[in-house]
Order: sequence, then structure tokens, then C-alpha cells
Amino acid sequence: MTIFRLSSFSIRLIYALCLSGATVNHAWTVLQHGLRWDYGGLPVFVCVFWTALTFLDPVAILFLLTMPRVGVVLTAAIIVADVVVNGWVGANYGIDVVAFSAQVAFLVFVVATVRVAWGRRRSGLGLASGATTTLGFPPRTRRQ
Repeated sequence: MTIFRLSSFSIRLIYALCLSGATVNHAWTVLQHGLRWDYGGLPVFVCVFWTALTFLDPVAILFLLTMPRVGVVLTAAIIVADVVVNGWVGANYGIDVVAFSAQVAFLVFVVATVRVAWGRRRSGLGLASGATTTLGFPPRTRRQ
């Protein structure tokens, strides 16, 4: 039986894909209503947070690809905060169950994979003997 394992890079790409979807959602809202929209009368902190995600999500994507550990920390912080805020909004004002369920699923995925996404510590400049970049694919093994 083969166990399918994703590499650190592959998991970060999945994070980036999920954050890209969230970016499109938040950007669409900003394009429709502007940066100062009150989301139908919600408290200011919720409105500021949701609008800020329009900019924070792409920053996290950039870090996931350029400074992976910073990106992983930022991604985890964003999804935890998003689920907490959206859970509070849901409890007090009603909730879009499908959207919230997707966010909770992403949170569970992040929590389950964050250690792998963090990656192994490299020695020196990351030029350990025999180190190669596999772009998320498992390295080839030599056949003898």
C-alpha cells in the first residue's frame, strides 16, 4: 500500500489556492461596495477585518511562496482569526453555513498540515549535501 504524502511546498500551494479564492471573494465585495462598506450594519471591527482580508490574503500568498515560514504563520493566523470572527458574527447575526463550513474545513486542514508546511530545518544556506528542489514532487530515488 502506498501512502500519499504531500511535500511542504505542495501544502503551501494548497494554502495559497485557498487564500486566492478568499482574495477573489473579498476583492469582489470591495469592488461592489467600496472599502468603507458596513456589510449590512455589522460592527466596525468586523467590517475592518473583512476588508483588511482583501489585502492580507494576497500578502500571505506572497510570503508562502517567498518566505515560507512567515507565510505559514500568517496563513494560520488569518484562518484562525477568520473562523473566530465569522463564528461570532454567525452567533450574533446569522451565518452562511456553506461558507463558514468551508472556512472551518480550511482551518482543520491548516492545523493538520502546519508541521509539514513549516518544512524541515536546513543547515547553513540550505545547501545540504544532495539537497535538491523538487517543486512539491517527491525526489527520484536511484535504482540499483
